[in-house]
Amino acid sequence: MSSRNMTLLIGLALVVFIASNALYVIKETERGVLLRFGEVVNPDIKPGLHVKIPFVNNVRKFDGRVLTVDSQPERFFTQEKKALIVDSYAKFQVADTAKFYTATNGEEARAAGLLAQRINDGLRNQVAVRTVQEVVSGERDQLMEDITTELNEVALKELGVQVVDVRVKKIDLPPDVSESVYRRMNAEREKEARELRSQGQELAEGIRAAADREVTVISANAYKESEQIRGQGDAEATRIYADAFNQDPEFYSFTRSLKAYQESFSGQGDVLLLQPDSEFFRYLKDPQGGK
Repeated sequence: MSSRNMTLLIGLALVVFIASNALYVIKETERGVLLRFGEVVNPDIKPGLHVKIPFVNNVRKFDGRVLTVDSQPERFFTQEKKALIVDSYAKFQVADTAKFYTATNGEEARAAGLLAQRINDGLRNQVAVRTVQEVVSGERDQLMEDITTELNEVALKELGVQVVDVRVKKIDLPPDVSESVYRRMNAEREKEARELRSQGQELAEGIRAAADREVTVISANAYKESEQIRGQGDAEATRIYADAFNQDPEFYSFTRSLKAYQESFSGQGDVLLLQPDSEFFRYLKDPQGGK
């Protein structure tokens, strides 16, 4: 290989090396800053192909999409001095690349750690001025809105990031408090169950007493009606007997005597002690009965 070809080859390699170090691309999903010996000279490089001076300029690229920081569950105290375990996360996006670079050295993990600390501080302040009821359900949406607004101002000023949203994933009671709350809730449910059973028994006793009273009334009315019917029947029978007796008193007396004989002599071992001239033997001695 001649010296001329060698020179061309070396020159071409040098051009490729310089071009590769002088040209850079910023994607649509990225944000970047241009540095000159470590000093920021262009804090917001637009997406596209750009040129820099090799060995003089340096480019730092950051993710320009909405990122997530997941904070560790922390214990906070409410207005009533009751402890709550709050698990939260936040969505943020790089807004001021220069501030973000100077505050975090362009490290996403460091930014997430700093932001997580500020989230916990903001939650601690917000929870401290609210009751358990307000934190859990009453003002939960308002709490997240307030912490988002407050945290966005601090994060934009100190870290150069915009907080898009802060959300509370879960709110729990500490294990020791959860056990006491469970026991109290269980006692309240048992008390309510006893009250309901007592009310049910009282209602059952009332229904049973009303049913017994109604049975007594119905039985009394039925007995009264049956006695009235029986009395009417007895009166009718007496009237019929009286009419028959009045039509033929002697025949009535004769049939009554025959019935008395039948009932008296039906038993084989019966013994009667009577006077021979007793009226009982009237029709035995004289079938005409004295006629």
